[in-house]
Amino acid sequence: MDRKDYKGIWVFAEQREGVIQKVALELVATAKKLAAVKGAETTAVILGSGVAKLADALVAAGADRVLVADHELLARYTTDAYTKVLCDLVTERKPEILLVGASYLGRDLGPRVAARLGTGLTADCTGLEIDPESGNLMMTRPAFGGNLMATIECAERRPQMATVRPGVFEAPKVAVAGTAAGAAPAARKGAVEIVKPALAASDLRVSIDKVVKTVKEIADIGEARFIVSGGRGLGCRENFAILDELAQALGGVVGSSRAAVDAGWTDKAQQVGQTGKTVRPQIYIACGISGAIQHLAGMQESDFIIAINKDESAPIMKMADIAVVGDLFKVVPELTAKIKAAKAS
Repeated sequence: MDRKDYKGIWVFAEQREGVIQKVALELVATAKKLAAVKGAETTAVILGSGVAKLADALVAAGADRVLVADHELLARYTTDAYTKVLCDLVTERKPEILLVGASYLGRDLGPRVAARLGTGLTADCTGLEIDPESGNLMMTRPAFGGNLMATIECAERRPQMATVRPGVFEAPKVAVAGTAAGAAPAARKGAVEIVKPALAASDLRVSIDKVVKTVKEIADIGEARFIVSGGRGLGCRENFAILDELAQALGGVVGSSRAAVDAGWTDKAQQVGQTGKTVRPQIYIACGISGAIQHLAGMQESDFIIAINKDESAPIMKMADIAVVGDLFKVVPELTAKIKAAKAS
């Protein structure tokens, strides 16, 4: 492998049912910054059927070029089809770096692509930067249960690959608007190339007969402006009702620590942290959460943090913009009442 043959930064732009996933926009914007350091081109690669219309939003996010692999067998995600098409493109065009969102789909696709290409993959990255000396991608991720941060480089093989969790980086607002119905992305110029992949039904070992969706009345905490999270200090599932009341008064949602999820008090979709979701709300209120490093990794980029805890020495109290030492069962209802009164006046 001659590493000099590999140039440019690629982002796998995940779409589901014709909607670009926010993590793809986050990665395109991040790739653009990395490419500026290397003087390289940023390319977004989108796979699907009839998805060329999504290219403008990717250009608005920062892509210099968009490769649209259009085929009826790519209409629904299958590991075999997406792996073959993406690997064929990488083998032919030789990008130096390939970034993939660490969604459920990306966590399935990324390792398979890396194995087939014979390169390394750093999973669940929380930081990406270009080393000024070697020019290699330095990929930072939590290690040993979040007790330390490891910076990893793939010095010998290409492309350098990383999966990045949704919410770690910020998505450009204009690109997010461009994915909405009727919204027009910014008039940034970029090349769009339609690719017809060599793909046949015989390449797929699995076919999808039907997709069954589970309906849950749970808001996406990754998109919330206000999050009220509870931890082990809540004591039981029923006590989360007071957090729900506060969240409703704020127009926000309820989140939780891993301890609350493991205890069966909340749904996995509400978990904030290293093994849950990374969030960036305007206000994050942590109630009865000690603040293990795994949880802090998922909410430390919040604009404003309020912690309510009996233990003034809890780690989260040191990170908080406002630390309230007290009984959450007294503080939270009082806070809810004050907010409701302020709204009514």
